[in-house]
Amino acid sequence: MKFNVVVDCTPDEARRFLGLPDLAPMQQRVMDALERRMVAAIEGTDTQKLLDQWMPFGTKGLEQWQALWGQLSQAAMGFPRPPSGDDKKPKRG
Repeated sequence: MKFNVVVDCTPDEARRFLGLPDLAPMQQRVMDALERRMVAAIEGTDTQKLLDQWMPFGTKGLEQWQALWGQLSQAAMGFPRPPSGDDKKPKRG
């Protein structure tokens, strides 16, 4: 024998029926504390110090970083290096 029971209730009603605790007030307190901490961290952040930490050598360091990755990608693809002054001499063959 098989019985099917359909219960139409809200999640809050189901929680109460099953005897589960109401965590909504605790969750709200945690979210409020998290929001306060995030706002305090944002307000206390000096953007210049943050940029100095991320790019210690400024734009010069960024240019060097880009050049390094450009050279690495060219080497990985097998492209030859840019010709230097010695390569311009005619070859005898």
